Amino acid sequence: MFGCDCFYWNQVDELYPCKPYPPFTFPSTIPQWPQGQGFATGRIHLGVLEVLKITKFISILSCNLLRGKSKGVTFYKPVGIPDGFFCLGHYCQSNEQPLRGYVLVARDTTALEPKVGYSYDSELNLPALEKPLSYSLIWSTDLYHNGCGYFWLPNAPVGYKPMGILVTDNPEQPELEEVRCVRGDLTETCETCDVIFPQVSHSKSPFQVWSTRPCKRGMTARGVSIGTFFCSTNLSTEDQLEIACLKNLDSSLHAMPTLDQVHALIKHYGPTVFFHPDEVYLPSSVPWFFKNGALLYEYGKTKGENINYRGSNLPNGGENDGAYWIDLPENKDARNYLKKGNLESAELYVHVKPA
Repeated sequence: MFGCDCFYWNQVDELYPCKPYPPFTFPSTIPQWPQGQGFATGRIHLGVLEVLKITKFISILSCNLLRGKSKGVTFYKPVGIPDGFFCLGHYCQSNEQPLRGYVLVARDTTALEPKVGYSYDSELNLPALEKPLSYSLIWSTDLYHNGCGYFWLPNAPVGYKPMGILVTDNPEQPELEEVRCVRGDLTETCETCDVIFPQVSHSKSPFQVWSTRPCKRGMTARGVSIGTFFCSTNLSTEDQLEIACLKNLDSSLHAMPTLDQVHALIKHYGPTVFFHPDEVYLPSSVPWFFKNGALLYEYGKTKGENINYRGSNLPNGGENDGAYWIDLPENKDARNYLKKGNLESAELYVHVKPA
């Protein structure tokens, strides 16, 4: 889809520089969490690769549409990357919010101590990271004037995939050392998500910017978003993106918090719930709800079944297909009693699961 031809903005006065939003800061310092495993270290092992979150950036290009309502966007380059880690792409966000995003940088751990808990298939035993062969110019605000924006797609070697786009303020290709491509078996396909910079209707070469996310998401999915953006002049819904996201091949869940860390998080960030003095309907514990009349109904049957207070007779597995549901008892007094709940028995349930 991308060639080496330069795309340019037909009406340069549609685009003008704008001041990016100041970085986001917390109202108070983050507390010291209890030590344990890999939680909250800022880095995670994905198997062959170790990734690190970078939240410090320098601005490369800020722009806005003169006739648009948007406050514009800014394109950023990550800085402060530790030795051994490599940039995978640049970052972009709207100027309507504080700078609080991130990108992941990566390093190859195969030369370090081997990790357990993962497996991968590498037919050629290639390095996990490799420099691009060159770059293709996706689009430019103005080819003949320095100080404008140039958007580059890394051309990956055979067996590798680019993970993000690079932005420069001059027409010279970025250095090959600027970014790394990732071996194909360590990647997952990704898709466009939210529009960051909308298409300009009066441009000869319409240009649009999106955030990205893994195509497959959920508890069993392995795709890991990098935080990079995607841009194009002619993307259709059927097109597969030239860039990819990372793949988590580590099943050890080493970055999950310990029980002490979960308790510390709840103590610091847990919500305080206020009830109106005249509130009639209050929460209860699940066992209290089951003990006091909640019924299990099955599709096609008119009579509900009492539920064991441990929930042991509830259906297991399957999907939410409407075959079973929980409802209140038919007796009016019993229904009203159950509706009012029992605050003394109420408990807080916290579900800690991998992102």
